[in-house]
Amino acid sequence: MRGVARHLHAQWGAYMRGDGAGGDTTELRFPFLRRRGPLALIGLSSAVPTAPFMATGRLGDEQIARLGGLLDRCRSEGAFRVVLVHHPPMSAPRRHFKRLIDGAKLRAVLKQHGVELVLHGHDHTHSLIYLAGAHPPVPVLGVPSASQALRPGHAAAGYNLYRIEGEPGAWRCEMIARGLSADGRTVTEIERIPVA
Repeated sequence: MRGVARHLHAQWGAYMRGDGAGGDTTELRFPFLRRRGPLALIGLSSAVPTAPFMATGRLGDEQIARLGGLLDRCRSEGAFRVVLVHHPPMSAPRRHFKRLIDGAKLRAVLKQHGVELVLHGHDHTHSLIYLAGAHPPVPVLGVPSASQALRPGHAAAGYNLYRIEGEPGAWRCEMIARGLSADGRTVTEIERIPVA
């Protein structure tokens, strides 16, 4: 597995580290923080080796503890905080072997410290749920794979755009879902939803 980690670091490391806004730009360490104006992108890694036919993830206590500090700091700076994580913070019981093992700990930190938006992948489908938060509830959005071909019973390739406006205490966020058309030839807008 160490060889895989080195390969991922070499290919994707630039996208998985802080940008100098209080984060280390050389070391690959999670959570990372990237600031873009009032936007704070906080990246977590739930990637761990698993047994065959399993796809569980784990954040670990150290990463979860550092997340709380980053959320507090970014809130005090008036940022719109977005947590990025591969596994969803909560999974249906039927996804037991594909869940985030310490999802309850992540949800507790999000509730205690607050966050404006959580984005995840893993389930490869459009989804929107709300978690109890410090105030208001936390929108958690999932997206399908960006490379999924049209197949019956599976979400086609898609991605979301987010329009964020406002100011601390009065943020607004709209999600614009885009994906393959029914004929698979074009990318089209699927829906727009105000999420925060």
